[in-house]
Amino acid sequence: MNGILLVDKPTDWTSSDVVAKLRGLLHEKRIGHSGTLDPMATGLLVVFVGRATRAVEFAESQEKRYLASLRLGLDTDTQDITGNRLSGEARQISEEELKNTLDLFRGDIQQIPPMYSAIKVGGKKLYEIARRGGEVERKPRPVHIRELKLLGREGQDWLLDVTCSKGTYIRTLCHDIGETLGCGGCMSSLRRIRAGAFSIENAYTLDTIREAAERGEAEHLLLPVDCLFREYPALNIDARSEGRIRCGSSIAASAAEGDYRVYGPDGAFLALARASGGELKTIKSFFEV
Repeated sequence: MNGILLVDKPTDWTSSDVVAKLRGLLHEKRIGHSGTLDPMATGLLVVFVGRATRAVEFAESQEKRYLASLRLGLDTDTQDITGNRLSGEARQISEEELKNTLDLFRGDIQQIPPMYSAIKVGGKKLYEIARRGGEVERKPRPVHIRELKLLGREGQDWLLDVTCSKGTYIRTLCHDIGETLGCGGCMSSLRRIRAGAFSIENAYTLDTIREAAERGEAEHLLLPVDCLFREYPALNIDARSEGRIRCGSSIAASAAEGDYRVYGPDGAFLALARASGGELKTIKSFFEV
């Protein structure tokens, strides 16, 4: 079983919990995902099954889009509503004041990773240090917020639509917005609705996947791994060249310089490869060995 499975992660599940569940449902040990979601978050988790796990590294850097809820007047140690209250000031913030503040967070910005994160410092994960009551200095990291829209208000929360780069912490974004406003802020909900070209509209719940697995039809839910590379042109090669590709050798190619999806004579996706100087060299192979 090989391919990409789009999962609608439920709340209170870690991304690792989802992977563990799928290993049991699909009877496949080789399962990974790109882009961890916090337990309280829901939405799109892009899961790679079988030989497709080799493509995880290419998906991790893709842009993500989220719907988030910002609660002003509350600052917590986890930067979301699951944490312990640290501070906050209950005061009215106007929509215009919030919109003006959001302007400061679009484009290239710096974020200090939260203590409750899986980033390692000195070989230890930050959340492990935080749970023991510790705190260490973290260096700011550059991230890019391409879009940050205010959608309105729901109860005491402001609703945000965020499109951002790899490595962006929406929790930290909410915290920093609240800090800039001077009242404190944290994230009260989060749902990922897009990752690269993949959309939540095409994702399956764990119940749907379980039901399909029980019918022996789970494989029908998988997308082919080459859809991850749809931006690159396809290149078809003959049987002799396929043999060389399968052996890890480069082949002669008259294609223009650039990256290609390479297919064998039977139409099977073989590899992502780069053409340069009249040669085609494999970047990553995806055929079963």
